[in-house]
Amino acid sequence: MFSRQKSLVGLDIGNDEVKVVELTRTSEGLELTGFGWGKIPSPEETLDTVKAVLRESGIRCRKVATSVSGRSVVVRYITLPNLDDDELQETLRLEADKYIPFDRDEVSIDGQKIESHSEDDAASDEMKSILVAVKKDLLQDHIDQVQELGLVPTVVDVDTFALGNSFDLRTEAGVQDEDSDKAVALVDIGATKTNIHIVRGKTSCFSREIYLGGKDLTDAIARREHLDEAEAEDLKCDPQGNEQMVANAVQPILDEIAGEIQLSFDYFENQFDFPVEEVFLSGGASQTVGLQETFERVFERDVKTWDPLAMIKVREDLVDVEALQEHLVQLPVALGLGSRIQDCV
Repeated sequence: MFSRQKSLVGLDIGNDEVKVVELTRTSEGLELTGFGWGKIPSPEETLDTVKAVLRESGIRCRKVATSVSGRSVVVRYITLPNLDDDELQETLRLEADKYIPFDRDEVSIDGQKIESHSEDDAASDEMKSILVAVKKDLLQDHIDQVQELGLVPTVVDVDTFALGNSFDLRTEAGVQDEDSDKAVALVDIGATKTNIHIVRGKTSCFSREIYLGGKDLTDAIARREHLDEAEAEDLKCDPQGNEQMVANAVQPILDEIAGEIQLSFDYFENQFDFPVEEVFLSGGASQTVGLQETFERVFERDVKTWDPLAMIKVREDLVDVEALQEHLVQLPVALGLGSRIQDCV
């Protein structure tokens, strides 16, 4: 049935978990035709875990979109003279040394123009652009890993942009706020890092990674309650009546994460003279006891969760719906990767 339709696998390999989705473009829109999730026991077992998840999910499509992140990935928002697309790519390569901490020859460079949100910007002789630089050895290792899995890498994205792509799908579903020009922050809290992506409509305005996440919260519980890591992780995910104890243990880390995010908001608002009005949470650690309340207190603005499947039909005959719902908060990056289906022939 799907042989004449276009499908793409979104593969999100984190430090702690692997999430995989298969999206299929039909005449009626996007359908989720495959899903899998698995815990990664150790870095050495990452590939075996991905293979097991793909096998158990029943996903047959070999074309895959993946993403990179970390300190070997640099994203900069820069201002350049007005250029066409061909000139932009060459200029980014020539100008990269000004903006990245690596030698130009060590990185692969890409970028694009940022759409203007004001008439003054549109009439200016300058343009805002995104510059992305990824160390070539990281990129090649990543591609080799995907190919070793028997998959065909068709897109390599950046985690924060995949998060934004997933959120963009809400526009097609008609669930985006009427004021599409307001700035909102997407905050995805994973095991070892927190992604921040500020967007206005479909325009990326700011992104940053904070190297604090779920493992830091687990470690805080383990230290305070004298537990091993596995016990502390279980308690964080399911307090079972110990909510106050968990909340007390993780509060210093939550305050630290919230403080770093607030610094990002302050920087964005000073640069753009435009407020961040809402915050949308995702990521497994976003469900930690006390996190949403802490963020609302520190940010003094609405903090919400969101449904990344709002405009995607789920093929319940092909997907374990119960497992899907259990891990829904962890899927935006994988779904954002899968949504790149329009870029793959």
